[in-house]
Amino acid sequence: MSDRLDGWAAGDRPSARAWDISTADTQSIPVQGAQGMPPAGPQGVPAPRGVPAPHGVPTKPAPYRTGDETSTLEPVPPPVLTPTVRRRAPKEPLSRRRRIVRLAIVAVSALLLASGSAYVWADTQLNREVDLGRAPDRPPPGKGTNYLIVGSDSREGLSEEARKSLRTGSAEGRRTDSMMVLHTGAGGTTMMSLPRDSWVNIPGFVRPETGRRYNPSQNKLNAAYSMGGPDLLVSTIERNTGLRIDHYAEIGFSGFVDVVDAVGGVRMCVDRDIKDPKSGLDLKKGCHTLDGAKALAFVRQRKQEAKGDLGRTRNQQKFLAALAAKAATPGVLANPFAAFPTVRAGLDTLIVDKDMSLPTLMSLFEAVKGVTSGNGKQLNVPVSNTNLRTSKGSAVQWNVTQARRLFDQLRNDQPVTIAPPAP
Repeated sequence: MSDRLDGWAAGDRPSARAWDISTADTQSIPVQGAQGMPPAGPQGVPAPRGVPAPHGVPTKPAPYRTGDETSTLEPVPPPVLTPTVRRRAPKEPLSRRRRIVRLAIVAVSALLLASGSAYVWADTQLNREVDLGRAPDRPPPGKGTNYLIVGSDSREGLSEEARKSLRTGSAEGRRTDSMMVLHTGAGGTTMMSLPRDSWVNIPGFVRPETGRRYNPSQNKLNAAYSMGGPDLLVSTIERNTGLRIDHYAEIGFSGFVDVVDAVGGVRMCVDRDIKDPKSGLDLKKGCHTLDGAKALAFVRQRKQEAKGDLGRTRNQQKFLAALAAKAATPGVLANPFAAFPTVRAGLDTLIVDKDMSLPTLMSLFEAVKGVTSGNGKQLNVPVSNTNLRTSKGSAVQWNVTQARRLFDQLRNDQPVTIAPPAP
């Protein structure tokens, strides 16, 4: 060890000039490990050739110092980090087309919400008081669907003043004013009117509120409703036609008037002057927009019809066609705020069967709309005598042969070959 130190002192010690080399000058000293230079060893001493420098030791030697550096270096403060604030780029103004699209989406959403709310409300308001399954000895189910549509002369919901202005009289209870069997199926759609004075066989029944039993009898079709309500009316129609009634819908005077007024009136054209003191109808030849009161008088009057009750059923079908067309216009159906009064007006006196759902009721409405616009047939049950003398007064007698053929075609969902009467 001492030999090494002595050797360094004697020959290997650097000259005095070497200690005076400035720090700046040392920056030009070649880096150890460069071409022709061995890699640096510990403490800046060149490492022997073939021996790699220890890990973490810099290959550039520390600068020589003069030994006069006695002051300590002041610590360098860490850089102050300035928080970066990210600002959103200003929104570009919406184009006119995008604004229209957004408004349309909002409007459609509002309409769907209103329509959905009205739909749920309407379904809860259906008066399902008719139990078709309770009737005994029903005919077997046929093909297609049969709806019984009844217009009753119920005064329920009418004030005394309204009864006088509508000339409905003060009769209590409910009677049928019109009856139609609407058949839908693969064989087409047919609306068949049944005159209320039709002479039919009324089956025996038991009046529910009194328990009194009634024997089978012959009477006018309207009497079945008066004696036993919708249940006996359905049983009577099924017994005389052999058609199984799948659904029942009935509307009274008040609901009829309100529906017509809710759609803004119905336009009707007549080919002659009509003046009926009993119903109060007074129309001149030509076209008129009938409000609820005039519409009710139009479908009820029969004294001015050459064929009496048959003429009235044709007027009823004609008006129903115009009403369905008016209620089905886009201005009513597409706008729930316009459709809601119409739906509410109809529901006030609407009576349906227990299995009637709102979609089924809408299917009935669509079928009526279709058949009255030409996609089907409208006809009366075939008749052989419009003035049959009976113990109950003048009645309408069906043509048994033609009526039976018509009923068979409807029951089997076949195209109807009975020609509708000429207008």
